[in-house]
Amino acid sequence: MTKFPRDEFDRVPQNSSRQGVHRVITPASRPALWPVLVLGALALVVGLTAFMFLPKSAPTASPSQEAASQQPTASPSASSAPSASPSATPTPSETPTSTDPVDKTTPVAVYNGAGVSGLASRVSTTVQNDGWALSDVGNWQGAPQQASAIFYNGPEQKGNAEALGKLLGITALLDTAEYQVPVVVVLGPGYN
Repeated sequence: MTKFPRDEFDRVPQNSSRQGVHRVITPASRPALWPVLVLGALALVVGLTAFMFLPKSAPTASPSQEAASQQPTASPSASSAPSASPSATPTPSETPTSTDPVDKTTPVAVYNGAGVSGLASRVSTTVQNDGWALSDVGNWQGAPQQASAIFYNGPEQKGNAEALGKLLGITALLDTAEYQVPVVVVLGPGYN
């Protein structure tokens, strides 16, 4: 056996399953999960609130800032195309019988919403040959259009929109302050 003297730990009852030194087993401490869940839920609520309300409450540019940021170019530019349309289906306005003044130095943007390759370029050449100043030419990035339309910015641009409508055979004229360019021509499906 052993050469150590016997002590109280060597006396084990015959019917007990315990042997040797026994200590109380304590479960390993784990960090509480509830603070993590509360912080996660709070972060989710803040994120959803920011996603839902911040884009709608973003400040819009004043008319003077819009005029300062307007830079007319004559080259095709898809990145400068508007990203939204105030109306997916344009409705024709009054027939062009107005005596509103026409100012051909007003920048005009021409966008291809018909999906026909080279259509915006061809029409922009027609517009430019008629003496109009071109701003942007490219593909329409807004909502799909059912027909061709001319969007103009304010009543002072109505005469310009009517003159362009007569030149291009487009009767749908819409007054909107949605775009920085004063007159926007969107060529829809079926435009020749």
